[in-house]
Amino acid sequence: MFDIEIPAPDGARSLARIGQVLGDAGVGLEGGGMWSATAHYLVEDADAAVSALTAAGIGPVAARPVLIAELDADVPGALGRLVRRLIASDVRLHGQYSDHGNRKVLIVDDIETARAAVRW
Repeated sequence: MFDIEIPAPDGARSLARIGQVLGDAGVGLEGGGMWSATAHYLVEDADAAVSALTAAGIGPVAARPVLIAELDADVPGALGRLVRRLIASDVRLHGQYSDHGNRKVLIVDDIETARAAVRW
């Protein structure tokens, strides 16, 4: 899975266009959101997403592989414990959001080290 980062300077108008372009290209969104005029979405096919958005004049688009971590969302402090494991392993966290299965999507600088760090 991949995170795609897309400028969304016009808020809802940008998201409507992004959603239409990706939908027309058959790219499903598995999680994500928009904040500070930047959209982040979890996709399976980053190449198709980047290609469709670029062809539509939307960008620049960045695509990064992500780590998806299971987290017991009903346990207070679970996210803090997860992130402390990344810190202890010197993994830099660039972003975090949830997918549609309530798993944590982690955008990190070193996926393999992060994967080892978050194993319960």
